[in-house]
Amino acid sequence: MLTGSIRSQIDQIWNAFWSGGVSNPLSVIEQLTFLLFIKRLDEIHTREESKAEMLKQPMERRIFPEGTDDKGEDYENLRWSRFKNFESREMMRIVDEHVFPFLRQLGEEGSAYGTHMKDARLGFSNANLLSKVVQMLDDIPMEDRDTKGDVYEYMLSKIASAGQNGQFRTPRHIIQLMVNLMAPTPQDVICDPAAGTCGFLVAAGEYLREQHPRILRDATQREHFHNSMFHGFDFDATMLRIGAMNMTLHGVENPDVSYRDSLAEEHGADAGAYSLILANPPFAGSLDYDTTAKDLLKIVKTKKTELLFMALFLRLLRTGGRAAVVVPDGVLFGSSKAHKDIRRMLVEENKLDAIIKLPSGVFRPYAGVSCAIVVFTKTGVGGTGDVWFYDMAADGFSLDDKRTPLLDAEKLGAVPAEALSEDEHARNNLPDILARWGAQEVEKGRSRTAQSFMVPAEEIIATGSWDLSLNRYKEIEHEEVEHASPAEILAELRALEAEITEGLDRLEEMLG
Repeated sequence: MLTGSIRSQIDQIWNAFWSGGVSNPLSVIEQLTFLLFIKRLDEIHTREESKAEMLKQPMERRIFPEGTDDKGEDYENLRWSRFKNFESREMMRIVDEHVFPFLRQLGEEGSAYGTHMKDARLGFSNANLLSKVVQMLDDIPMEDRDTKGDVYEYMLSKIASAGQNGQFRTPRHIIQLMVNLMAPTPQDVICDPAAGTCGFLVAAGEYLREQHPRILRDATQREHFHNSMFHGFDFDATMLRIGAMNMTLHGVENPDVSYRDSLAEEHGADAGAYSLILANPPFAGSLDYDTTAKDLLKIVKTKKTELLFMALFLRLLRTGGRAAVVVPDGVLFGSSKAHKDIRRMLVEENKLDAIIKLPSGVFRPYAGVSCAIVVFTKTGVGGTGDVWFYDMAADGFSLDDKRTPLLDAEKLGAVPAEALSEDEHARNNLPDILARWGAQEVEKGRSRTAQSFMVPAEEIIATGSWDLSLNRYKEIEHEEVEHASPAEILAELRALEAEITEGLDRLEEMLG
């Protein structure tokens, strides 16, 4: 948890960029990522120096070579711990003319920590701004992994608050919900084919550290965790850099965060490679057939990206693999042949586990589209029994563009620090979703008027369109009203008739 003083320091860095003329939030994050990367390289090098000195042996891994670069600058001056003390114009010269070319060289050599730096460029035109930001970053205490990760997450939250670029970041509490629903294990191989800032992969890593603390004490599991567990793809170089840094600062040494246009490239190399997929891909509309991967078109012939991503998830999962993915509501009830084909595959050829309907404001302020979380297991032979439906009405935040917290911080998220009362549940359904998900036998007894209920696969198949919209199956609870019996009603009508007749007779007497 970040302290108020650290948040204030980050806010000051952000304000320094804005006052210095760098106003695009992605540009700010990108430049901060470069600087944090440079700082981390120096930390790795310093750690290796200390280790070599303690063991009285040569350094095993040297980041900064001995001697000078091709422009005659001493490599020692390229280290954060050295240039941070230089006068601002000298610092600008060293960073621009020597440090960034060094980063690009690391990227071209294919180094694990330089892969995403091939086109790194300094975005500062003001030496005083660079000097100020370097000093402010250096002043933030980031000694431990938790603080480093939280600092970067807080920086990334600035993207979402900036509006139009927020689509790159799924709300953290929704990610937490999906990760806890799927409960990753130390044996999982996890993929997000539209990784963005790698929020799902980071959250999965944090979950594993908390729930399986032995994972980093076992040599085999530790090797898997750092080198082969996490896979994220994106076709935006800036997002790849940000995502890779996010993973690194959260303590994953060598994640596979790589360039890929997931809907355009064939997937023969990693078809069936992953045991868990967590994703909220962008749903941009339509692609042309000639630019879409042929192996996806064989699964479902469509131009719609939301359906192609569903086909991609099925393609990438191994048999027995699980997925929790966000889809727009149209996937659940769309009437085209491709829509029906995808739903039929989920229900009849695989095992559809759950549909969790999200309130339409969850992704505001940058998207108001209605979405749902689809949870399924790839079997290839069917297996759908009862499908669990949950109607999420509140996620702990207002559903307008401001997304204001409705509860104290300790009561927000899927796993709040404090238990929620019934009244507070009405403002944050996430803990209830996890509780009910873990009690499926109880769920089978719930009525269709409840917030969650089960629907048998046979009933879904019987619709003829494999309709998965919650409203198709939810029943409205009607208030019971006591009605009089027909005999009582007739008696009341006769009495009323007699009163009217008597009244008319009196009226005639008065007039006559």
